[in-house]
Amino acid sequence: MTTQNTSTTMEPVNFQLPAVMDSSFTSEDLADDMEGLQMSFQRIKIPAGGNLVFEIPTDDPDNPNYEKTIEGVLIFHHDANAYWPEGSEYDENTAPLCSSVNGKQGIGEPGGSCVMCAMNQYGTSAEGRGKACKNMRMLYLLQSGECVPIQISLPPTSLKPFKNFINQAFLLRRRPSYGSVIQIGLRKENNGGNDYSVATFRLLENFEGEDLAQIRSYAEGFREQIKLTLKQRAEMAKEQLDDGCDYINADSQPTSAAGPVYMTPAIDGDREALPA
Repeated sequence: MTTQNTSTTMEPVNFQLPAVMDSSFTSEDLADDMEGLQMSFQRIKIPAGGNLVFEIPTDDPDNPNYEKTIEGVLIFHHDANAYWPEGSEYDENTAPLCSSVNGKQGIGEPGGSCVMCAMNQYGTSAEGRGKACKNMRMLYLLQSGECVPIQISLPPTSLKPFKNFINQAFLLRRRPSYGSVIQIGLRKENNGGNDYSVATFRLLENFEGEDLAQIRSYAEGFREQIKLTLKQRAEMAKEQLDDGCDYINADSQPTSAAGPVYMTPAIDGDREALPA
């Protein structure tokens, strides 16, 4: 296995802030505009098989673009979990038995607290020492000149390099993740039997002064709306399962959430439209 590289070396870039930041658009305005609507994101996944290019969706589904790296501002990121029946993790037609939009509370079977769930413990995977439940991280990356972030789903194999990068590039320097432009790339690794792709991260440029104030205003409004959306979707998933059918293990802990609903309970970070 190759050595992990999470570079914090900065390089100059020409990042264009969204035009919406030049106005007095506030987080309250964003909440009002999105009330009753589903936020829509362009979704990108880490490729399989050790591939070193991202597939970028376009208006033509049959002709995506391919890029070696993606650059932007990390506006927000959060956990997400999903547990599939054994052997069905890569079946696009099979929905997870249990899923969580925040990595804390599972909806389905077994459901309940993710941290206490037996399927979320190391050694439960049928293929080795890993977890039966798939832990993911959802990244919201605002690209230059855009007004809506793209959503990138990090699989379990990319979580450690992401955590290391966040610690080195932001937490240790006491900077928010939205305070800099970053670059996400790919490298190939091998587990002794199969090649797989791992995300890499690099710090490109820091925002200062008025630019930092503008990106902070945007990020704060976006984060508030995303957190509300996650809460709403968790409640929707719970309500859809509470329909008189015995979907949830009786021994699992009860879930708790609040808010309106508009999303199915299935979460698939690699194949399906993920919750924001």
